[in-house]
Amino acid sequence: MTLTELLRCIQQLSPQEKLKLIRILAEELDTKEDISPLEPYKTYNLPTPYDNFGVGELIMQAMEQTQ
Repeated sequence: MTLTELLRCIQQLSPQEKLKLIRILAEELDTKEDISPLEPYKTYNLPTPYDNFGVGELIMQAMEQTQ
C-alpha cells in the first residue's frame, strides 16, 4: 500500500480514531532505538529572529520579492 492510498484511508477516520492512530505511531517511534527523542527538562537552543536586529527587515524584503 502506498502512502497516498494510506492517507486516503486515514482521512476517512473519525477524529477519535485519528488521535488513537497518532498515539500508536508516537509510541512506536518512542520505542525505536535509532531515534533520539527530546529529553525531558533539557533546554534546547533554537535560532530565532528575536534579538537579531535587521533580520525582520530581511524577512520582509524576501516576502515582498516573492509577491
